[in-house]
Amino acid sequence: MVLATRFAPSPTGFLHLGHAFSALTAFDWARGAGARFLLRIEDLDVGRRRPAYEAAIHEDLAWLGLSWETPVRRQSEHMADYERALSRLIADGLVYRCFKTRKDLLADSAGAPHGPGEAVRGGPLAPGDEAALLAEGRPFAWRLWLDRARDALGSRWDALTFESDGAEIGADPARLGDAILARKDFLASYHLASVLDDAAQSVSDIIRGEDLREAAHLHVLLHALLDLPTPRYHHHQLILGPDGKRLAKRDAAQTLRALRAAGRTAQDIRLALGMAKSRIA
Repeated sequence: MVLATRFAPSPTGFLHLGHAFSALTAFDWARGAGARFLLRIEDLDVGRRRPAYEAAIHEDLAWLGLSWETPVRRQSEHMADYERALSRLIADGLVYRCFKTRKDLLADSAGAPHGPGEAVRGGPLAPGDEAALLAEGRPFAWRLWLDRARDALGSRWDALTFESDGAEIGADPARLGDAILARKDFLASYHLASVLDDAAQSVSDIIRGEDLREAAHLHVLLHALLDLPTPRYHHHQLILGPDGKRLAKRDAAQTLRALRAAGRTAQDIRLALGMAKSRIA
C-alpha cells in the first residue's frame, strides 16, 4: 500500500502559524513514512476565496521548505464529482431538503434538552409543505438523513469503525446530527467534498487539528454510504494565540506573510512551534 497524506487549506485568507504547524506536521510525517505529500486547495467558498490568497499559500509553503506533488487538486475544478455523489445520495433517499435558516435552528436548539447547539435531527417536511416552499423559491440545504442511513446500512451501522491516533474507534455518526452536505450557495460542504477528494487522491492518512476529531465519525458514515475506503486519522494539537484561543485568519499579526516580512526564517517558525521532530506517530 502506498501511503499518502495531504494539507488542504482554503484560499480565504493568508496562512498563519496554526496552518504552518498543520502543514509541517503532515509533511514531516510523510517524509518519515516514505509517503506521498499532497497539497489540495479547498476553494468552494465562492464569496471569500481570492486568487491572491491561493498564490500566497504556494509561496508560504515553499518558504517553509515544503514540496508537493503536482498538479495540485483544486476543488472548484471537480464540482461534477460532488454533484454525482450528491445525486446518488438523493436517489437513494439518504438526504432531504432543510429549509430552516440559521436563526430558525438557533431558536429550535434554545429549547432543546441540552440547550443551544443541539445536533439537528428530523427528516423532510410533508410533501405538500415542501412543494409550497419550493414554489416560493425558498433556499434550502441538503442534509444527510441519519435515520435512513441507519436503515440503509442495517447491521453495518453498528460495525462502523476507524483508526484514530493509533486506536480502533467505534464510529458514532449520530453525534453530528443530520449534517449539511450541500446548499444553494455552497454546492458541496466540507464533509462531502473532503471525503470524495481523499478517496480520489488515495489519501491513506489524514493529519489535521484536534478540532476536527468529531468530524471523522460522520466521514466514516459517508465512506460506507458511498462505498469509499476509510483512511486512518491523526490529530495534532492546536496553536493558540496570546488570548488562549485558536488562531484564525483574522489574526493578521500571526500570518506567515507578516512574520516573513518581519525577518523571521522558516527555521525560526519551526523552533517557535517546537517542531524539531514530527508530532505524529
